[in-house]
Amino acid sequence: MSTQASFALRGRNPDVLTCIANLSNDEVFTPPEFANRMLDTLAEAWAADHGGANLWADKTVKFLDPCTKSGVFLRGITSRLTRDLAKEMPNLDERVNHILTKQVFGIGITYLTSLLARRSLYCSKSANGKHSIAKGFTSEDGNIWFERTEHAWVDGKCTYCGASKKALDRGEGLETHAYAFIHSDDITTRVAELFGGKMQFDVIIGNPPYQLDDGGYGTSAAPIYQLFVEKALELDPRYAVFVTPSRWMAGGKGLDKYRERMLSDKRLRNIVDYPKLYEGFPGVKIRGGISYFLWDREYNGPCEVQTIWDGEPTGPAVARYLNAYDILVRRNEAVPILEKIRAKGEPTLDRRVSSQKPFGLRTFFHGKPDSKRLKDPVKLFGSKRISFVARSEVPTNAAWIDKWKVLMTRVQGTSAAIETKFLSKPIIAEPGTACTESYVVAGLFDTEAEATNYAGYLRTRFARFLVSLRKSTQDAPKNVYAFIPDLPLNQEWTDAKLYQRYGLTNEEISFIESQVAEHDDAVPDEVATDEDVDD
Repeated sequence: MSTQASFALRGRNPDVLTCIANLSNDEVFTPPEFANRMLDTLAEAWAADHGGANLWADKTVKFLDPCTKSGVFLRGITSRLTRDLAKEMPNLDERVNHILTKQVFGIGITYLTSLLARRSLYCSKSANGKHSIAKGFTSEDGNIWFERTEHAWVDGKCTYCGASKKALDRGEGLETHAYAFIHSDDITTRVAELFGGKMQFDVIIGNPPYQLDDGGYGTSAAPIYQLFVEKALELDPRYAVFVTPSRWMAGGKGLDKYRERMLSDKRLRNIVDYPKLYEGFPGVKIRGGISYFLWDREYNGPCEVQTIWDGEPTGPAVARYLNAYDILVRRNEAVPILEKIRAKGEPTLDRRVSSQKPFGLRTFFHGKPDSKRLKDPVKLFGSKRISFVARSEVPTNAAWIDKWKVLMTRVQGTSAAIETKFLSKPIIAEPGTACTESYVVAGLFDTEAEATNYAGYLRTRFARFLVSLRKSTQDAPKNVYAFIPDLPLNQEWTDAKLYQRYGLTNEEISFIESQVAEHDDAVPDEVATDEDVDD
């Protein structure tokens, strides 16, 4: 076969790591192209901190992937080291063996992924096999460790990761999903046990499992990626680079302390954010998008934030301190708008909005189809229907029944890659009404005029834009209203009035209107319909 023909065929042969299917939405393989972007960011930081030095030409640097699946990070690192160490170590076999035995290390998350990673890195499922490109190992594992790990059950939950014993205490024939890296009280000692001696890693990089595979689904499942990040930082590397769901930036079950820690950590040097669904990992549905960050132990300053949309940056990276707000404002263009609003010092709407189950009635609760034969009937707004209950059947907040109310559906969003409305159409509920937890009570009023003006305010692009900054999934609880100023309701609020009130520039107005679509009509609905609930 000629050299030209061989090259042509190689050009048609895809990288196998771009072809394998994900294990699940919780254990997602990192596309090689994405992994290389992360490695580029790492190399840029290294050069900036080391007088322009080339990270990949340093034979002393140690790398760890503590949650390796396909081995894509370790393979990318090895490829770069092999290329750039050639001048210092001309013999290819010696160079490769040094890199694989002294510089790159991994911890498999399952038996299957450990085999994939070894095959990807060593070209053999056994590090010491005859086809392995590493010649210095005596064990099959090499530097990619995996052994079955058990959960530590107490009162039906794992004390390390919170897994359900009922779901994951499944016997020896099935995976435990007890990931070794996060099932330890002393991670430094544990890593020394895994690799046979004290290890100080210069770089820890990975794409951890996102949530527990124990019966939860979507936003109800408990996230665990933050546990990998926290354990990695306990090892005190020079750099840590992780890709995770971006949900932590504004919400996420059990992520409040993690978010507070990350936003206040001035060693966080770079964040590259992919908010558009399917953008970062094509074909993988991760609500709120994904992002990767670079943490630098020696850095102390603002974090450079970059947003990627349709494969391109939305603008230059902006260095800013992340703890200016209780959540991470993801779009740099939104920050000056928010600062103008906050400068007014006005209270915000989250003080008005109820918590979950405003009347103590679950989503699946339905009353009678009509009010006949009910003593003191109450009109009940429920999931896609209106029914009637006796006043005595309403468990909590009975005093709200006789107020004018504005109701908002608790869930708003679609399966589209881009969300543009962010809030459902407000429902004006007259006195004598209540609702199930399908809704939150967004406000209580003495008059219909106030309720109407308030509902109109929530329909503005201005208000819904402020919601978009805090809303990373379909869920719309009271905290997503925490940036909207609480304004007097003795007038109708329009976008034009609001833009003028806060002195927004034409560029800022254009940005808001590029992010938020108009609702179909300008008048709030007075009764619930299927369209309203699903909008």
